[in-house]
Amino acid sequence: MELVSEKDLTVVEWLLDSDPSIRWQVMHDLTKEPGDVVAAERSKIAEKGWGARLLALQGPDGQWGGGACFPEWTSTMNTLSLLELMGLDPASDEVRRALVLVRDNSKWEHAGQPFFSGEVEPCINGRVVALGSYFGQDIQDVVDRLLREQLSDGGWNCEAERGSTRSSFHSTICVLEGLLEHERAKGGSAEARAARLRGQEYLLERHMLRRLSTGEVIDHNWTLFSFPTRWHYDVLRGLDYLRSTGVVPDKRLTEAIDLVKKRRGEDGRWPLQNTYPGQTHFNMDEGDGKPSRWNTLRAMRVLGWYDQAHR
Repeated sequence: MELVSEKDLTVVEWLLDSDPSIRWQVMHDLTKEPGDVVAAERSKIAEKGWGARLLALQGPDGQWGGGACFPEWTSTMNTLSLLELMGLDPASDEVRRALVLVRDNSKWEHAGQPFFSGEVEPCINGRVVALGSYFGQDIQDVVDRLLREQLSDGGWNCEAERGSTRSSFHSTICVLEGLLEHERAKGGSAEARAARLRGQEYLLERHMLRRLSTGEVIDHNWTLFSFPTRWHYDVLRGLDYLRSTGVVPDKRLTEAIDLVKKRRGEDGRWPLQNTYPGQTHFNMDEGDGKPSRWNTLRAMRVLGWYDQAHR
């Protein structure tokens, strides 16, 4: 979306009056500031604000919340995922120290596997691939496992080991984000890229929210925009993934894009919706129904990507 109206500019000012993790992404994705300006703002994430607060909560055992996956929203996996979403510089000294502690100490509750060796569920392993790739860890074995576990319809499902043969949007989006991050970090093999594109097509064939068989909306919660999404899928998360791939949006996204536009408030901002219950480290938005900087940032850059392709 072009920032041409007074409303858009007011919203951008509101976004910039925020944490460094929001500010640098606004500068990069919306206002298109010079690279050195963006980098300077991004470097602040580890020093102050939400990123610094999360880093300070790491325990002496190298974990957050005392576990790899649990407690559900304050665990090591979920905290690292937040830091990745914030754009914390993986090369900073603070991050390097934190990641050594995770690598050497954090074990999965499933069977005591080392954190970056992954677990058994594709939704978890997709996030491990994203985190390992982003933070410079070796996760090739996890990538290889995910490629073997892709289902015939193109996606993934954590219930496959219990007999499911149909993919899950939740599992698939976690794997797609992981494989994309792996491509960015390592280049990715032709096999991994092909698998990601098949999984991407799984979402597109279903117009991001509908059953292929009947055309019904699979889950109305997917039309509500959460943050953080954790392991859950919703339409905005799916669209933001597609935007980050650089793919040219086609007509199968029309309904999903219209939904994003519909969710915009009269003040030009997007609300937080459908927050998942459970303990968190701290709040980064004001609660459901209130304007959300994270949702507004993501929605504006998705619409900008879509509009750019349809000029």
